Amino acid sequence: MIDRIERGASSPTALVLGKLSAALGLTISSLLSRPVDGPAAVVRDGERATWTDPSTGYRRRQVVAMPAFPVDVTEVVLPPGATVSYPAGSFSFTRHLIWVLDGTLTFREGDAVHELAAGDRLILGAAADCDYRNESDRDCRYCVLVAPL
Repeated sequence: MIDRIERGASSPTALVLGKLSAALGLTISSLLSRPVDGPAAVVRDGERATWTDPSTGYRRRQVVAMPAFPVDVTEVVLPPGATVSYPAGSFSFTRHLIWVLDGTLTFREGDAVHELAAGDRLILGAAADCDYRNESDRDCRYCVLVAPL
């Protein structure tokens, strides 16, 4: 699969990226964008790396992913009716915080289900299989902050 992705023969889904990140011990941000070294600098809106899941329309825009700043920050837009799932392994070596900016998000963390609205935040517990679901009729926009354990 990695070879097909590198050759541009396949566009991975969010689930495939989650499995790859778990197997390689990398964050999804590390898989999707090249971290930038160096001093803090202005990054314009159009310069941020963006990726769209071909099966759900889920969009990720990298806010920051650089060795000098120890937290990955990603802005996500989850379309109405979309569900994105990640295996527990993709969370096992990091800490995650989800902050809902617009809309509503139903987040399943193992057996627990969290209903989140704009302004709500959730810090994930122990690694578990997770689903991000937008059960509404409008986009849900949220921010994911990922820090090393």
